[in-house]
Amino acid sequence: MSATHSTRMLILGSGPAGLSAAIYGARAGLAPIVVQGIQPGGQLTTTTDVENYPGFKEVIQGPWLMEQMQAQAEHVGATMMWDTIVEVDLSQRPFRLIGDGGHVYLGDTLVIATGAQAKWLGLESETKLRGQGVSACATCDGFFFRGKKVAVIGGGNTAVEEALYLTNHSHDVTLIHRRDSLRAEKILQERLFKHHGVTVLWNKEVEEFVGGEGTAGLVALRLRDTQTGETSRLDVEGGFVAIGHHPATELFRGHVALDEDGYIAVTPGTTHTSVPGVFACGDVMDKVYRQAITAAGTGCMAALDCERFLAEADYEDERAVIAAE
Repeated sequence: MSATHSTRMLILGSGPAGLSAAIYGARAGLAPIVVQGIQPGGQLTTTTDVENYPGFKEVIQGPWLMEQMQAQAEHVGATMMWDTIVEVDLSQRPFRLIGDGGHVYLGDTLVIATGAQAKWLGLESETKLRGQGVSACATCDGFFFRGKKVAVIGGGNTAVEEALYLTNHSHDVTLIHRRDSLRAEKILQERLFKHHGVTVLWNKEVEEFVGGEGTAGLVALRLRDTQTGETSRLDVEGGFVAIGHHPATELFRGHVALDEDGYIAVTPGTTHTSVPGVFACGDVMDKVYRQAITAAGTGCMAALDCERFLAEADYEDERAVIAAE
């Protein structure tokens, strides 16, 4: 049976950004409601080893970290709702969101923390070996491939940046691109071509991520030449897919301003969107860093921005009442 849920602070998304916003919002007395979305816990729930989140001297597991964040948010007063939003109305406050089961969520403020998903090649072997040598984030996982042969698949800015970054950990980095020229900015291309630790394979696409026996993980890539059709094998222990990301913003298209890549546009240095009272944090507005710790940081910012917005709105309401008396 459908119901209506009202809150001073409505949060859409339950990754590091959304849950950090919930923790700060709850501590500010805003009693936030978190609508968890289609992937509760965000992308970290699909990540195994996490070694770069501050506060842990041992490697921790992504799902465990998100469980701890959720438990903390609930402990300080946030409410979790297992639902997926299918419709939004941001034309007036309170903002109105509708879940796929008919539940209505009303928020005096709204924090959008829906994240972004990495684009994948769509290969069965790719899915099978994710977390076992196949990754979509060099800055997240490159450390695990110190001294090992790795490959980056892609031809845009992200691919070139990740290939260059991986040279900090590996002396043997191969960039694989299906065309004969890169789409990356010229300055990035110049840096790439000057770097002795990177080899570029042109006109090649990955047909298969080859796993080893037992728990060996990735051991090679099977490549196909896009010009001749010939196949070849490249022995690597790490394969990084760097063909871009999809920000989860389709629901908000036409409701808040988006940038040219589809990310929610915010006022620099804040989480303010084009709609007063609506804030965005995490990967849905960050196409540069895309880390759990930066997402958590912007989640904190969003909660503080919400608190200030509500305080100012309440003050203006009080002034209006006094003036009317």
